Amino acid sequence: MLKITSKQFEVTAAIRERVESRLTKLDRYDTQLINPHVIILKEGPLFKIEASIKLANGQLFAQAKHENLYAAINAMGQKLEKQLNRLTHKPAAQRGAFEPETTEPEFEYDYKEDYAA
Repeated sequence: MLKITSKQFEVTAAIRERVESRLTKLDRYDTQLINPHVIILKEGPLFKIEASIKLANGQLFAQAKHENLYAAINAMGQKLEKQLNRLTHKPAAQRGAFEPETTEPEFEYDYKEDYAA
């Protein structure tokens, strides 16, 4: 269940819908989001969005600032997607973790036959 908190102003249905739509894009990675929490702050002329999401194998955290609230939400969503992509593809990117199989049979050479003649 998504939890959205805000200080200094009320979260409208449109804001909630935009945040939920950005977080639904994370579903394509087939990971369960545990307790997603989004905080929306107003700092002078800027909006600051912070998101904290726990996963089974780690945690995601992203924050973004922008003059436009919806642009800040999009930037925060992109950062979360990038982190989740890196987390899910990390085992394949590690050196030595994946070794390709050799298809050639091993060749044994008998040295005794060459010296026998």
